[in-house]
Amino acid sequence: MTAPDLIQQLVQRFEDNRALYRSGNYNEARLRLEFLDPFFKALGWDVNNEQGYAEAYKDVIVEDSLEVEGAAKAPDYAFRIGGHASFSSKPRNPPSISNMPFTRLSSCAGMPGPPNCRSAS
Repeated sequence: MTAPDLIQQLVQRFEDNRALYRSGNYNEARLRLEFLDPFFKALGWDVNNEQGYAEAYKDVIVEDSLEVEGAAKAPDYAFRIGGHASFSSKPRNPPSISNMPFTRLSSCAGMPGPPNCRSAS
């Protein structure tokens, strides 16, 4: 299985401009707008609530507040299916992450994947 074309384009854009993105002049807000939002959309997540769902049913909550193991957490993206938490993401600025991926994902065990990966049954 190959990555969607948009994801391949995002990877290529990053590779073509790696020095800029790693220079310290590229901030998290720009990372989210130019890379992460399109990436998650390409995977089938309704990042901007284009479907117009009520708050309880949105696929993605940006700047959410969650309680995890009794502690308050503030992921930049909280991904939900049917109103239930599936996983969350906390992006980091490219210069601050060394060789780590751009985003750290936290998942909830036993939860299904993104909308376009759900079973059709």
